[in-house]
Amino acid sequence: MGVIYIDADACPVKAEVERVATRHGFKTFVVSNGGLRPSQNPLVENVIVPEGPDVADMWIADRAKGGDIVITGDIPLAAKCVEAGARVLKHNGEALTQANVGNALAMRDLMADLRSADPFRQGGGKPFSKADRSRFLDALEREVQKVKREFP
Repeated sequence: MGVIYIDADACPVKAEVERVATRHGFKTFVVSNGGLRPSQNPLVENVIVPEGPDVADMWIADRAKGGDIVITGDIPLAAKCVEAGARVLKHNGEALTQANVGNALAMRDLMADLRSADPFRQGGGKPFSKADRSRFLDALEREVQKVKREFP
């Protein structure tokens, strides 16, 4: 059976992932640069990586494979994990797959170009809602069930 990797810096659904993972017996790695309260759950391992750009992403990308689930909002990390065969969910429950990760990367690059072209453009997306949390929980449950069927 696979494992779950959480790109934990700025992840709003860590507790939800832990609940679902525990219910199904999935080992979970919470990967961050530090500053998170460690879980007492024996199925959850906190991994503190050194400071630096994309160090947590590289740690996850080097390990994710078929049968694993990665929770991240980082599109380049998602693309690497999808390529390795892992299932990827964004915090709002949106699945990133072979079919859509290329478009997500292109949109990310376009938005970065637009932001750099207009220094007065303020970033910040919409706030994370209860509906987003609910969609995420439903999507994670579906992905866990698929992994359990495909990788018993």
